[in-house]
Amino acid sequence: MQSRSGFALALMAALAISTFPAKAQSADEQQAQDVVTRQLEAFLSGDFEQAYSYASPDIRKIFPTLDRFMAMVQTGYLPVLRPGNYAFGRVERLADGRLVWEVMINGPDGSDYTAAYFMEMQPDGSWKVDAVTMRRGAAGMT
Repeated sequence: MQSRSGFALALMAALAISTFPAKAQSADEQQAQDVVTRQLEAFLSGDFEQAYSYASPDIRKIFPTLDRFMAMVQTGYLPVLRPGNYAFGRVERLADGRLVWEVMINGPDGSDYTAAYFMEMQPDGSWKVDAVTMRRGAAGMT
């Protein structure tokens, strides 16, 4: 179990890395990151309908109602539902065009988690959350 100091170290490392010259963030990457931020903030504010609006069509097929979606989030993604501090890590573009954003989250239980947000561009050019994988710890993507 990682402590808050573990999360703080990971956050400081992410901030330190972000101060070094790196490739510029593309408009797509920024837009996808904004969607993740808006979904996390919607969960925090209790606006679950808004949070659900950021789910991709494929996720909406699997969880066709807000109640089903929220049941899934509450049982498997509590750190995303009630994040403490969170910070964006690396982003990767997959061969299929999706982006994967790494988000380090301090969960409501005080443990650190890494969430990988798989983001899918829609036909209208907007980005939606197509999947999220969670693992305990603030480690980077491999």
